[in-house]
Amino acid sequence: MIELVMFDADGVLFDSTESNIAYYNFIFAQLGEPPLDRTEEIASISYAASEVFAARARGDAAKLARMHDVTRTMDQTPFFKMLRPSLELRPFMLALKRRYKLGLATNRSATVPALVEHLGLAGVFDAVASALDKVRPKPAPDILRLCLDRAAVEAPRAVYVGDSRIDYEAADSAGMHFIGVGTRIEHHRMIATIADLEAALERLDARRE
Repeated sequence: MIELVMFDADGVLFDSTESNIAYYNFIFAQLGEPPLDRTEEIASISYAASEVFAARARGDAAKLARMHDVTRTMDQTPFFKMLRPSLELRPFMLALKRRYKLGLATNRSATVPALVEHLGLAGVFDAVASALDKVRPKPAPDILRLCLDRAAVEAPRAVYVGDSRIDYEAADSAGMHFIGVGTRIEHHRMIATIADLEAALERLDARRE
């Protein structure tokens, strides 16, 4: 039986395409850099900020340091306001919490605590892990394994809900089940949005009984 439902953030709890692109373009503009190209826009949805910055810096340590300096002083509020949840998150999560432990495992880093507050999800998650914990970002399984440890749940009794190939690779490496969300990934267990999650969890549990 599934005990822990672990969520990715971007593309799962909300559509962050507009927000992420605006976030990186703001930072790059402070350095006189051009905006994200199409390849970078796609990467900005799933990959950790450190990876997006490193790819743009191309080995220029001074440029990379300036990017991180901008993030330490910028106001995140305008970018949080661009996030687009597919439903009202707190009541949905609290209903789910009656049956399962809940986790959040994301490649986001410094923005995670403020993001959880902004979404009205303070106190909802039993465990949170992110790139802020200084472990390898997805597709490595480290963030998911850390979340499992913090929730005190074994991997075979947990499912990761993600929207990208790197989410599936991380879940598979961690020994977890996986449910794909949206159109950016193909998997045998898919839902359109998290509004369909409870039915998918029931099907997953039924197959394991």
